[in-house]
Order: sequence, then structure tokens, then C-alpha cells
Amino acid sequence: MTEHSTSAAAPENTTWFLASSNAGKAKEFRALATAAIEVVPRFDSLPAFSEDAPTFAENAAGKALHYSRLVRGLVFADDSGLVVPALGGAPGVHSARYAGEHATNAERIAKLLAELRGKADEDRRAYFVCAIAAAQNGRPLAVVTDRVDGEILHEPRGSGGFGYDPVFYFPPLKKTFAELLPPEKNQYSHRGKAFRRLLTALRAR
Repeated sequence: MTEHSTSAAAPENTTWFLASSNAGKAKEFRALATAAIEVVPRFDSLPAFSEDAPTFAENAAGKALHYSRLVRGLVFADDSGLVVPALGGAPGVHSARYAGEHATNAERIAKLLAELRGKADEDRRAYFVCAIAAAQNGRPLAVVTDRVDGEILHEPRGSGGFGYDPVFYFPPLKKTFAELLPPEKNQYSHRGKAFRRLLTALRAR
């Protein structure tokens, strides 16, 4: 089903705390949120949560619950990454650490392209997954997931986005995610789709 809106109405005027230090994610969530939601990252000074669960949803839920016990207000957290079936699902939940704990985006992309070198086109199919969880006062409110399908190019294209965006080709628009304008990416991306699902789930409570 095609998504036509880059935002959805918030359940109420409120401040939501984003449990992430990823500047790229924070920027996208701020664009996705309506004026009724103020997305505030606020977790660098708090005890960290170890994202070592085997699934995106478990990591997102664990992180949201952990930080919701430490701050007052609604906390939401995402865990997202790239899945390449031909690589056994890698990078998967290890997407951010695929080339090492402190690797750059360029180093992660270089490792991915090296792993796919010589692979046929059908083996370069991939998808981004995003799981988002919301919690408050140590109580889970919602967990949602979504994905977007594409393929991995042989070399990076585009200067926008972050992470694996320069090599993730999105056939419907014939561009990589790094070549999309922010409103385009927010409309079609795994993160945009999952965030709109979260808003819908919270409104339904």
C-alpha cells in the first residue's frame, strides 16, 4: 500500500523523547512529526542500553522501556537496519556495527560492497527494516515495524541521507535513498512508514 503523507496527526500536544544519539534519525523524526510533537533527544548523560537482542523489535522495545524509567514523559526508540537475504540477513541488527564499533558510514558501505562483489543482480536484493517502540513510566505503549524493498548498487550514488542510503536503490523512483529529497525519503522510507504506524497505534489507544 502506497504511503501518501509524510506525517500524521499526533495523539495530543506533547513532547516525545527520542532515545537515540543518531543525528540522522533525529533529523528525520523531527521532519516526520507534526507541530504537535516536539522530538527531543535526551539520553547522552543517562545509563546506556545495550542493544544486543536478536531482533529489531526487541531492541527497540527494550531501549524504550529502559529510558522511560529514567525520564518523565513519552519515550520512543527505533532499531533499524539493512537486511540482505543473500548474506544470510546481514548486516541486520548489526547494521551500525557491521564494520566495527566505531566504523564510519563509508567503511560500512565498503564492507557491504566487498561482501556482495561478484554477486548476481538477484542476490543484491535488500530491504530496510524499522521497528519503533513507545513507552512511558516503564510501561510499553506500542511496538510497530515496517520495511522498504530495494537493491544494493555496485557503487554509492547521491549525497543525502546517512548510513547505507547511498547504495540502497529504490526502483519505484529509480534513485538511491541518498538521491531522494527529504520529503520523498520520508514518504517511502521504512522509518517514515513505521512512524506513521506508531502515531496510528497511539491514537487508537
